[in-house]
Amino acid sequence: MPLSMYDASVPVFARTLRNLDRVLAKGEAYARERGADPDALLQSRLIFDMLPLVRQVQIATDMATRGASRLAGEETRSVEDNETTFAQLHARIAAALAHIEGFAPAQFVDSESRAITVKSRRGDLDFDGRSYLFEYVLPNLYFHATTAYNLLRQAGVAIGKADYLGVA
Repeated sequence: MPLSMYDASVPVFARTLRNLDRVLAKGEAYARERGADPDALLQSRLIFDMLPLVRQVQIATDMATRGASRLAGEETRSVEDNETTFAQLHARIAAALAHIEGFAPAQFVDSESRAITVKSRRGDLDFDGRSYLFEYVLPNLYFHATTAYNLLRQAGVAIGKADYLGVA
């Protein structure tokens, strides 16, 4: 049986967001155990010109929700980027999971050839569904989830590859 666009996207998005949620919880617990304000950790950066942890999570959820919506031929939903606490980020991830898991496999039939245009700072990016998923959404989702993981790891949170992969 060939791999469907649904199988290559929705379950992958959901697993990545669940794993991200778990490593965030470990980061929050780590800060509390040390008597630090966990929400201060959300502003950490790898270097001055990179986005902070909170934005990494926001972008990861946007990649998953917008990716699923576009592949299903639906309008993307707009979510305000106003989270300032771990609780708010956990709620954002939960809402993103509910959104992407609300799609049915039938909505993704023939989505590999669907024309998709993404507006970016550099202008419009045009894709077919297959290249959109494999060349844009998944690399971006993994980049931002990995960066969030790295920020937590750099802060001293005891997480490893198994946490990132969700096999811990």
